[in-house]
Parts: sequence; structure tokens; C-alpha cells
Amino acid sequence: MSPFLGGWLFFCLLLLFSLGVQGAQEYPQATPEQIHLSYLGEPGTMTVTWTTWAPARSEVQFGSQLSGPLPFRAHGTSRAFVDGGVLRRKLYIHRVTLRKLQPGAQYVYRCGSSQGWSRRFRFTALKNGVHWSPRLAVFGDMGADNPKALPRLRRDTQQGMFDAVLHVGDFAYNMDQDNARVGDRFMRLIEPVAASLPYMTCPGNHEQRYNFSNYKARFSMPGDNEGLWYSWDLGPAHIISFSTEVYFFLHYGRHLIEKQFRWLENDLQKANKNRVARPWIITMGHRPMYCSNADLDDCTRHESRVRKGLHGKLFGLEDLFHKYGVDLEFWAHEHSYERLWPIYNYQVFNGSLERPYTNPRGPVHIITGSAGCEELLTPFVRKARPWSAVRVKEYGYTRMHILNGTHVHIQQVSDDQDGKIVDDVWVVRPLLGRMMYH
Repeated sequence: MSPFLGGWLFFCLLLLFSLGVQGAQEYPQATPEQIHLSYLGEPGTMTVTWTTWAPARSEVQFGSQLSGPLPFRAHGTSRAFVDGGVLRRKLYIHRVTLRKLQPGAQYVYRCGSSQGWSRRFRFTALKNGVHWSPRLAVFGDMGADNPKALPRLRRDTQQGMFDAVLHVGDFAYNMDQDNARVGDRFMRLIEPVAASLPYMTCPGNHEQRYNFSNYKARFSMPGDNEGLWYSWDLGPAHIISFSTEVYFFLHYGRHLIEKQFRWLENDLQKANKNRVARPWIITMGHRPMYCSNADLDDCTRHESRVRKGLHGKLFGLEDLFHKYGVDLEFWAHEHSYERLWPIYNYQVFNGSLERPYTNPRGPVHIITGSAGCEELLTPFVRKARPWSAVRVKEYGYTRMHILNGTHVHIQQVSDDQDGKIVDDVWVVRPLLGRMMYH
């Protein structure tokens, strides 16, 4: 036997063994795992998503009692997802939407089928309308390894501190790694948070493998764009999630840049006409327009792609967001925390010297990518830029409290300092000031 043939046979046997181990030992049954919630924008609903390793029915049993029978039933659908790695591992992703939920009521649920049930989880249905004060956790760039912010996020969630989570791109590092096993591990890690709160997402650069297939398959977001861009209403805010990655991974389709841009413009027009009901417009996208980090990322360039568009002129987002008066812009990608002064085209537009965030004349940018991953923290350039207000090179995450139609409270929590609040700012837009800015 030739050495080449012998080596080829060995590789084939190794591959067959790996597949056999996966099928026989790793995930042989249909017990649900990786359970997480999302809100698809319809009041009185909540969507439950989970994974099994064999085909099964998709059912959620739910009720209001912690123990005892769960009287309500909801059924949904499942789809096979085949990862793009060499093993072509197959997952079954289940989705069930619960309806007719009472606003603000607490529910207990379990998901699965007669082939296997999850344990019970609890969530609180989102309140309806505009006259309430949502509280959110906001962060990006959390990995399956070194997720420094996760233990505190779990405790905060169990104590009822949040109504929803905004994960601003970059998950697991990476969901496709090791034939998507890293994605499985990450989804199990976040389950204590994500099974209790709507876990709302946007794609980052670390999701791009196989055309963002793991991201698209594993999360259930509003709209019909596979979670790449969508919007939803929460209390007095309209929240827009979008993909900065369409500007960078052009081989997946240059047409996506214009398609998303036209959608954003249309959505912003509608949101602007609805300012009386929902005064705040908040965006989340992964790669920032500005940053003062000591690296070569896009946001360190004067004409950053997200800000100015392709070739510095095509479908840039800064002019669009400024035109329609976006109030708050959340970003990640840089593994640090940075708050900017209200800014447009490198000019600072503070409300006043004493109160820069009261009636600001430009959007407020927050970069919150320090939740923790294997790539560690990102340093800053030594001298702060004139448009940079606060810089924190510590692990942590952001809390946002949308108090009402005029006040939003933002805090940065440091895990390096045992939960200390290292940034604290109120953004205040009285309705008169809002009309002047727009």
C-alpha cells in the first residue's frame, strides 16, 4: 500500500470515528438546550428558541405558578441547521411564540416534547404602550472563554434588574469554531440570562463565517431579514438593530449595503413621525463610527466606512442618522468602554458647558465591547481625542434605564472593580429641545 493511500484511509477512519462519537455519545437525544427568549415586536408575545440533536415536536407549556401544572400550550416549528464545518454537524432549532400574555405578568415555562423537556424557567412579559420605564443591559464582544461580565449579568438578571438585553455583536469567539461546538457552549453559558429575558442581537465580524449562518440560525429576531437588521418598540423608545458587516464582507453581496440603507431610511422616517408617542430613537450596530483605541480598526480612520460609506461617499450612516435625529448610538467591537460627547462630523455639539447631555445637538455614541472574550481588552491611544468624554479599559457592561420620554440614564459597571459604577450620565431631551435638534 502506498504511503498516500495509507494516509488517506487513516483520515477517512478518523473522520468516521469523529462522526460516530458525535452521533453516539455527544448529543443522542431530543432534550432541549440553549434556551433563549426574544421579542418579535408584537405586544403580548414572547418567542422561545432552543436546540435539540434529533427531530422532535416544538411545544412550550407555560403558566403563572412556580410549581404545579402548566395549563397553557403553544406549538411552533423546527428547522434543521447544518453547520458549514467539515463534520457538517446538524442541529434542530425550535421556535415557539407565546401569545396573549398579560403585560408585566410573570410566567413559568418549559419547552420540548414527549421526547424530552427542559427544566422550568421564568420570565416577565414586557409591558405594553409607551408609559413605562424599560431597563436594559447593553454589551458586545462576549466569548465562551473569559466572559468576565457574565456572572454579574446572571445575578442582575435573577434579581430582576432588566427587562431586556442588547448584545451588540460578536458572540462566542466564534460560533462556528470547532464545527460549531463553541457556539453550542456559548449558548448554554448565556441560558440563565437569555432564557429569562428577551436577548436581542445584531451581527458582528466574528459571526461572518459561512455567510453568518450560525447567527441567522440560532437567533430569532423581528422582521424578515434573518436578524441582520430590524427594529422594535420598547416603552418610549424605538430601537433599531443593523449590520455594520455589510460594509466589510462584500463577497456576500454588495447589494446588501443599499438594501439595508433603504430599509434604515424608511424605518427612520416612520420613527421620526412617531416622536410624540416614542420620543427616543436608539440604534445598535457592531463597528463604531468613532473610537480612540490604539489599533488599526475602521473606527480609528478619519473616514471610517460605517460613518462615510463605501469609497467615502456611498451609503454612509452618520449623515442618515443625524438627518433623522437618532438620539443614542450603541456600538461594540473595541474591547473597552468609551462615551463620546454629542458629535457630528467630528464636531462636538454639547447642549451647554454645564450640561453637555441636556439638549445635545447631535447623537450620543456609546462603545461597550468589554464584556470579555479570549482577545482580552483593547488599549486606548495615550491622548484622548477632543470628542471623547470617558474611556474605561476594564471589563464590564452597560446599564440603560429609559426613564420616560425625556430622560435616559446610562451607567457603566466595572467587573474589575467588583461592580463599581465607573461612568454615570443622564441624557435629557425636553420635547422643545428635541424639536430644535430635528
